[in-house]
Amino acid sequence: MKSQDTPEKVLTGGQSKVLALLAGGATIEAAASASKVNPATVHAWLKKEPFVGAYKAATSAVIEHATNQLKSATGEAVSTLRAVASDIEAPASSRVSAARTILELAYRAVEIDELAARIEALEALSL
Repeated sequence: MKSQDTPEKVLTGGQSKVLALLAGGATIEAAASASKVNPATVHAWLKKEPFVGAYKAATSAVIEHATNQLKSATGEAVSTLRAVASDIEAPASSRVSAARTILELAYRAVEIDELAARIEALEALSL
């Protein structure tokens, strides 16, 4: 698929409908049925360009959208964990669980930052 081509320009109407349904989470069978296409045809499309490229682009867009939603909710999630961890009236198990989660995630974030710095330094050496 050329970069200026949209899936609608390259795919048939039936393929575009199946693609939208699959990207929305439908099974192959459900997408085929809703589009009045044989499931075997959809399986065949999933093995050939330009459908494969359009499918990958659509699923990437769905994942990117979900990731952006998760990112936008992180502040609220951290605030909730902090509130539970510091709420002396909350059950001890809830406070410990929230505190453990904060510590584990903070530790992972530090590890990731350190690994990213090491990778960056190694990449700089190879230039």
